Amino acid sequence: MDIHTSGRHACLLAPHGRTDDDEYVSIMTDTVRVLIVDDQQPFRSAARLVVELTDGFEFAGEAETGEDGLRLFRELGPDLILMDIKMPGMDGLETTREILSIDETAIIIVLSTYESDEYEQVALDAGAIAFISKSDFGPDTLATTWASAG
Repeated sequence: MDIHTSGRHACLLAPHGRTDDDEYVSIMTDTVRVLIVDDQQPFRSAARLVVELTDGFEFAGEAETGEDGLRLFRELGPDLILMDIKMPGMDGLETTREILSIDETAIIIVLSTYESDEYEQVALDAGAIAFISKSDFGPDTLATTWASAG
């Protein structure tokens, strides 16, 4: 079996059926590794459950502060960061900008209890690919938002 990578995605090439030729079928095996950065433990737990319930996604780690989120981003190299907007110390917007200064290809979704009309443009201006209200966050929203980022 061969493994081919392209950017953040990997494919396994497996023989198709029981033929004698070199016909291969591409099977996507890559999962999206997610880092959750939020100062509220109950939401981190809920977000982790959403990640674990969403096909193709896996929990990579969590942080309670922007500073810890930045450190874990460097250590873990996640594919996606779910970022709270309001946190003590370094808030989610500043953390988003810092992460993007390290890796301009980082993909960050900002989540908040605040309504989108208040913070959506501010989150996008900071470099997030999307703003999602925490009340709307679930497996379908996660998968759809990720798909639109690719």
